[in-house]
Amino acid sequence: MADTREEMMERLLDDAGIREGMRVLDVGCAFGALTFLVARRVGSTGQVVGLDRDPHLLSMAREKAREQGLSNVTFIEADLAAVPPELGLFDAITGRRVLMYQPDAVAALRGLVRAVKPGGLVVFQENDASIGPVSLPPLPLHIRVSEWMWHTVEREGADLHMGFHLAPAMEQAGLSVEHVRAEATLQTPKVHHPVGPILRAMLPRIVRHGIATEEEMGIDTIDARLLEERTKANTTYLGEMVFGAWARRTVGD
Repeated sequence: MADTREEMMERLLDDAGIREGMRVLDVGCAFGALTFLVARRVGSTGQVVGLDRDPHLLSMAREKAREQGLSNVTFIEADLAAVPPELGLFDAITGRRVLMYQPDAVAALRGLVRAVKPGGLVVFQENDASIGPVSLPPLPLHIRVSEWMWHTVEREGADLHMGFHLAPAMEQAGLSVEHVRAEATLQTPKVHHPVGPILRAMLPRIVRHGIATEEEMGIDTIDARLLEERTKANTTYLGEMVFGAWARRTVGD
């Protein structure tokens, strides 16, 4: 089954105009999921630089790039607030669930603008907790799982409303916003997005912040229990909203 979240990102990249031959900087790249989407899109004549400050995640990203045979990707360890000037200018900058973790998203964007060519693209996708979880009738386990994840990122200082703040932040950073959209992540008894792998990846953080214990979560069976709850209720579940926007650095900037 196709991953709806990846489909959202693919549509965003497509509509924004990320295309073959571009040189792209993917910030906050983590283990490279978005970097690889962009790399396949820009092709052998393009180049993607993945930037992150976590050396462990970058090591994973490099290994995954080797496994996928992607020769147009490089990864560097740096903070997005201090993009090394020796990297030069890029045709576009991309990021996913990155600005929500910045103490000042506008300042972060202002810094990033200096790394993109005049007229170049800045494309971000940010999740938002303002709407959801929603279902009729309410699904208690789904609500609990959502709270585990969102309470964790809130404890980490993230902006839970970055989706709604995305376009205004771009404008305040001096960018010219071309489009902003919001899409919902939906699940039904027949449309299912595995949550177990996400919870497992977040487990140390969830436990560290005292949100839930490993025993409470029951990660090994969580997906089966969520599907069972939706199936019994025979309902659709809206988990969160995902905002995407693209903007350009003004030519005279």
